[in-house]
Amino acid sequence: MPRVATEGGIQFMVHTRDHDPPHVHVRLPDGKEVRINLNGGGFMDPIPRGKGVEIEQAHRKYVEAIRKAWEEYHAT
Repeated sequence: MPRVATEGGIQFMVHTRDHDPPHVHVRLPDGKEVRINLNGGGFMDPIPRGKGVEIEQAHRKYVEAIRKAWEEYHAT
């Protein structure tokens, strides 16, 4: 699972063989993981307490690179 970006210990990863809907896996420094749907930006999993804003800000910074990676890895 290639890492697309890292921001303050938050890692954004796109699996090369993953299912729809398009999404990114977000791994936090404590090892917890959530997914963000790339069609709208909503969280697909419960957000760890107090981390939502930090994750969203980092996601917005890298959203274009994340989307590009998903499209590259899942081209048909």
